[in-house]
Amino acid sequence: MEICFEEVIPTRQRLRELSKQPSARASNKIIDHIDDICRRFIAACPFVIVASRGADGCMDLSPKGDPPGFIAVLDERTLAIPDRPGNHRLDTFDNLLTHPEIGLLFMIPGNGDTLRVSGKGRIVRDSSLQTRLAINGNPPNLVLVVTVEQAFMHCPKCIVRSRLWIPGEWPDRSDVPALAEAIMAHAKPAETAAEVRAIIDDHNTHLY
Repeated sequence: MEICFEEVIPTRQRLRELSKQPSARASNKIIDHIDDICRRFIAACPFVIVASRGADGCMDLSPKGDPPGFIAVLDERTLAIPDRPGNHRLDTFDNLLTHPEIGLLFMIPGNGDTLRVSGKGRIVRDSSLQTRLAINGNPPNLVLVVTVEQAFMHCPKCIVRSRLWIPGEWPDRSDVPALAEAIMAHAKPAETAAEVRAIIDDHNTHLY
């Protein structure tokens, strides 16, 4: 049964009727390149969320993480993100073959501000770049190269409201499902729950 709502906002005009106008500071903060401010933020960032869109129109979000500075700023309009070993689904890369548009959200632990970047993505193999992005002598097999079209810093209100970086405010996780439980329920693998947990634990010890 479809859920009914009192109002579904149909137009930008109606949307604006229900909201204040953005300040000049908010409206004018978008730039079209990676400047020194963005570069310094990226240099300290160990975690980024990558947004892409599949051929079926469905959106995808993929987290990427490594030691701070793992994303290379090749020039003011080009970023390089190494692809480390994972589940081999290649969701982001598969999406880029149809829709190159991409979004990035950079987050730094303990820091309320975030950096948002959008542009076009390409799947690249380049020996010198792969060597530059290697960790422990292990270069990435593929590199996500992003041509930057927009970049701007985002205010910390959502981080403050969620108390994301305050350990004493974190929720009780005793009933939060683990990955192994989700795999057993959703993928229905041939392995037992204990075997799935062992596989996950093993994967987490082979990061590169």
